[in-house]
Amino acid sequence: MTSTADPHAAPAGRTNSRTRVIAEMRRRIISGEFVSGENLSEIALAEEFGVSRTPVREALKQLQTEGLVEIRPRVGTFVTTPSRREIVELFEMKELLEGAAVRLLAGRGHVPEVIRLQENVRESDAVAIAGDRERYAQLVEEFHELLIQGSDNSKLQVLYRMLMNQLAYARLVSTSLAQPGRLVQSEREHHRVLDLILAKDGDSAERVMREHVRASRGALLRGLAGGSAAS
Repeated sequence: MTSTADPHAAPAGRTNSRTRVIAEMRRRIISGEFVSGENLSEIALAEEFGVSRTPVREALKQLQTEGLVEIRPRVGTFVTTPSRREIVELFEMKELLEGAAVRLLAGRGHVPEVIRLQENVRESDAVAIAGDRERYAQLVEEFHELLIQGSDNSKLQVLYRMLMNQLAYARLVSTSLAQPGRLVQSEREHHRVLDLILAKDGDSAERVMREHVRASRGALLRGLAGGSAAS
């Protein structure tokens, strides 16, 4: 039997190493373990992951296409620091995608994601009263992710996750929530969105969701202007 293997394909071991390195580096950038502007050394990363420099180099190229790192020839590779304009543009896209997701979810009825959203909001209420901003930030991410999952639209989900990677949203949400009164207002907005989803009012749910994203963007930009890093 004649083999149909691609002679130009990368060895399976190298492909697995590359995939593992990409996933872990992406996670670290998004979580903030690698901070904005940090210089990423190919040699140090290769030693840490126990691989040659080739899968690390390939991983960095992939992460550059995702907007997470910037490769400067003969200088180094750095974690991307989004400019104010880029943050505004990314939030404009976030507003469009989340608005569309909420509209789609509202039309699907009482699906599992809606039940999980109700649980999320109940826990968020308790966490907001306790003033636990760190846990509330985690619940905010979960709330938005459930909206995207609930859209039941795979193309929208792919675009959204690429967008969130570029925003490194986990690092930014805490800055937004640190603004006076924002945590309480955010929770009220989540309630309004969920109420409209339960009422199957897609038009109003989309409008309120988009207003919520704009309010979050405004709080974030105020936080970035008043000081830098997320708390």
